[in-house]
Amino acid sequence: MKTRCVRIIQVKYVILIFFLFIQISCNSGGNPTKLEVEDLSSYFKEPKVPFSPRQYVCYKSDQLISIDGVIDEAIWQHAEWTQNFVDIEGDLKQKPRFRTRVKMLWDDQYFYTAVEMEEPDIWATLKKRDSVIYHDNDFEVFIDPDGDTHQYYELEINAYGTEWDLFLSQPYRDGGGALNFWHINGLKSKVSMNGTINNPGDRDKSWFLEIAIPWDVLKECANKSAPPLAGDQWRINFSRVEWQVEVKNGGYVKLKDPKTDVPLPENNWVWSPQGLINMHYPEMWGFVQFSKKTAGSGKDTFEFKNSENIKWALRQVYYRERMYFNKYGKYTDKLADLGLDHLFGEKYEYSPEIYCTLNFFEAVLSSNNEEKTWHISQNGRVW
Repeated sequence: MKTRCVRIIQVKYVILIFFLFIQISCNSGGNPTKLEVEDLSSYFKEPKVPFSPRQYVCYKSDQLISIDGVIDEAIWQHAEWTQNFVDIEGDLKQKPRFRTRVKMLWDDQYFYTAVEMEEPDIWATLKKRDSVIYHDNDFEVFIDPDGDTHQYYELEINAYGTEWDLFLSQPYRDGGGALNFWHINGLKSKVSMNGTINNPGDRDKSWFLEIAIPWDVLKECANKSAPPLAGDQWRINFSRVEWQVEVKNGGYVKLKDPKTDVPLPENNWVWSPQGLINMHYPEMWGFVQFSKKTAGSGKDTFEFKNSENIKWALRQVYYRERMYFNKYGKYTDKLADLGLDHLFGEKYEYSPEIYCTLNFFEAVLSSNNEEKTWHISQNGRVW
């Protein structure tokens, strides 16, 4: 009995030391000044547009779709175009010079994308698979099936039809890197064009792209059903890279800054705006809701889930914690230190609970309507 009591006391002592360690880790060195306005861009980039990802209902195809770059099947005529693409920073920048838009369909084997891109000068240089395709004008697809911002897919294709497919365990900001050796086995894509490639002697009108991505590949890290179930929502975005060019010696070359002799920055045009020049903020991607209805047979209403507001609230904590850590070398469990006490007091009924040590934090917030508890940590993953 005495031995048992000693063990209990020892366990209680260890627990006490642990919680004292957490408290010291979160607040050691006094209470630093809370984040100021200038800190918000000095240490960690935060999107500069409101959280309002675009939405699309993706209907099924009951017809065989031939991936030939020609969007002429009857089922494609029933699929709606997305909104025209905007600048990656949204309304912070001017509208794109040329129109880009997308249609989506799905069946039990593939997720389909059809793309139309206005372009007066169609050109490309890269023909080797897995080249860095955005050095040319290109079209890009980003897919995060479960919306946790980790384990997502990227595909880039230029006007030659050269493909670069990537898998990312997590965004670059969170220490992730691209797996270039990963391939979308069974991927189908094809380019067609209303014009001629690499011919400055004529005026082109547009190029088109048709893509089929197998569910067998997407389900590898989907953490949910693939093919999707009716009503399932995936986080998806599309990007178009566009370089300014001029004609020299009978060919296209990128326009350069006369002061530096370096090519001018490319334009990035997207379906759902990111609010900063970085596609690897998956929390800003659009929502694609899958319907079991055949395209043209009826309509489903997109249903925005309250849990997305909860996750976005936690994302604010993540942004500010990362900024705080970069400035002070530690995390904090106080919303006031992060400048978020006012935000949660006005917009959310409950404030998150924050737990931290020297190098880690976890914020937890409950959803009233869905009776779920959501978490986010220093690596940006939300679950």
